[in-house]
Amino acid sequence: MMKVLRTPDARFENLPGYNYAPHYLTIRDDDGTELRIHYIDEGPRNAEPILLMHGNPSWCYVYRKMIPGLLSSGRRVIAPDLVGLGRSDKPAKRKYYTQARHIDWMQKWLIAMDLQNITLVCQDWGGVIGLNLVADNPERFDRVVVANSGIPAGEGGTKALLIWQFVMKYMPVFPLKTAMLRTVQAEDFTEKDYRAYRAPFPNLKYQAGILSFPGLIPIFPNNPGVPQNRAAWEKLRTFTKPVLTLFGNRDPISRGGEQVIIDRIPGAKGQDHKVIDGGGHFIQEDKPAELVAEITRFLAVS
Repeated sequence: MMKVLRTPDARFENLPGYNYAPHYLTIRDDDGTELRIHYIDEGPRNAEPILLMHGNPSWCYVYRKMIPGLLSSGRRVIAPDLVGLGRSDKPAKRKYYTQARHIDWMQKWLIAMDLQNITLVCQDWGGVIGLNLVADNPERFDRVVVANSGIPAGEGGTKALLIWQFVMKYMPVFPLKTAMLRTVQAEDFTEKDYRAYRAPFPNLKYQAGILSFPGLIPIFPNNPGVPQNRAAWEKLRTFTKPVLTLFGNRDPISRGGEQVIIDRIPGAKGQDHKVIDGGGHFIQEDKPAELVAEITRFLAVS
């Protein structure tokens, strides 16, 4: 069984712009280890859910600016923290983390939550994991919004992504300050906001999850995640429900990735896809109002 760490609740007190009550659901890894997954859950419980999935090294805090606007649609808004991030439990060793495990953990969470008629909104690893969930559970999803994400399947990546993966292979500590302060484009992003992103990681021993993610990105053919992602693409080639892409034009990591989704997923054909001016990798921080407006319009027409 895995050794698991849990960030103290005190680390999450008085975060700027964030006052959402925590909710928890415990799943069990195949090796028997119990893992507690944290999620925000706002709005009417009987309403159709909007599922917000984040990436690395963020947590559901990244959606704090969007949740009020999405709630105005009358829907239930749910934002989980991936295992190893945010308020979710953190397996203590990098070797514990694989793409397959991340997908399995969130699959177990999804089934236990018994969510139906879902609108998925996903960014970064939230898309890699979330789109695999769509591929394996298409009956649970009514529509999908992909922002700065996709499903790499051994076909390479942008120059920035290749550099990021190479550098992180040798990093003993995650460069969280650089990742956030240098990539977020929003002028109102402050040191206090950065500290909120640092909150889940009191010290280095909590960083196994965020340190492992870059090496898991399946951009080379020999990556263990490639077969799973190729299988997901084959399933998504039959997904005809509406799929919208909202990518930022200032994200060097995912630039151009929206075209792969538009070309391969039938439900993306004919949608009003947008490249959002000024949106960087953490587009939820940079352009929350624009994202909410586009998602709300998409909900109304699809």
